[in-house]
Amino acid sequence: MPIVSVIEAVRDTIRSEMKQNPSVFILGEDIGARGGVFLATDGFVELFGPERVIDTPLAESSICGIAIGSAVNGMRPIAEIQFADFVWPAVNQIVGEASKIRYGTYGKKICPMTIRIPYGGGVRGGLYHSQSIEVIFSHTPGLKVVAPATAYDASGLLRSAIRDDDPVIFLEHKKTYRLVKGEVPSDDYTIPLGKAEIKREGEDLTVITYGLMLHYVLQSAVECEKLGISVEVVDLRTLRPIDRETIVKSVSKTGRALIVQEDTAAVSISSEVSAIISEECFFDLDAPIMRLTPLEIPPMPFSPIQESEYLPSKQKITSAVSKLSSI
Repeated sequence: MPIVSVIEAVRDTIRSEMKQNPSVFILGEDIGARGGVFLATDGFVELFGPERVIDTPLAESSICGIAIGSAVNGMRPIAEIQFADFVWPAVNQIVGEASKIRYGTYGKKICPMTIRIPYGGGVRGGLYHSQSIEVIFSHTPGLKVVAPATAYDASGLLRSAIRDDDPVIFLEHKKTYRLVKGEVPSDDYTIPLGKAEIKREGEDLTVITYGLMLHYVLQSAVECEKLGISVEVVDLRTLRPIDRETIVKSVSKTGRALIVQEDTAAVSISSEVSAIISEECFFDLDAPIMRLTPLEIPPMPFSPIQESEYLPSKQKITSAVSKLSSI
């Protein structure tokens, strides 16, 4: 299988879906002639034309509103929000409208739209280009929220998102775009939405994570093995619906759970995972549930030193695992 980066996997998947299905089109800021700020749509306007590769004004509410209107009329739009930090003007369209269409029409209308959103820090983006916005949308019934960490998962999950009949928030961590590479089949494969994956088998402790943090957790698991601690790593992949079964099965086996995320702790994905473990695995736990998250400050410092201090790291994860395993 060819080895590609996350951004290449995203680009190849969108191109493939557009070739197969004429109802799929893309819209967003600078996605045409420029090919997107991350080059996710590089060369698309030459291949598909401006009718299917639509450069929009700097108006996120319009981008998502147009996507909703076209989705309920038989199209499958892929809307790009240039940075997660710019999504706020579109929240009413996404949360107030898209999420309610199937329910509000007694199932007579569907809204098959995918909203691609680059998110996360570690790239010196500062306060306004580094936010984690997943919990806003994961809280909303009617939306599906996906956060792949590998090229393989990005391709399979994006293909599933485009083909899904409900609105999907597809979160792509900016730092993984070119840093993370992996084997991606050339065939037309999909990964079911709502299914987590055990990325590493272990016996002593479960670490649950998603996005960029998965790679730090896997690096830490190797270090922990040298310390005699066997770590099982669960990659959530989809944040809504969340895979309760995989979480419960893993924590029930190991008896210890650490949740690692880039987002702050209060009212977050880690809060939901902690609640699931408390409800389903209480009598299997050998130690309290532990969370490793950034400081409770508005993200994210621009200074490299402060950014590193803010974010979880391999060293911090290893320290947390060691502490939890000794309880």
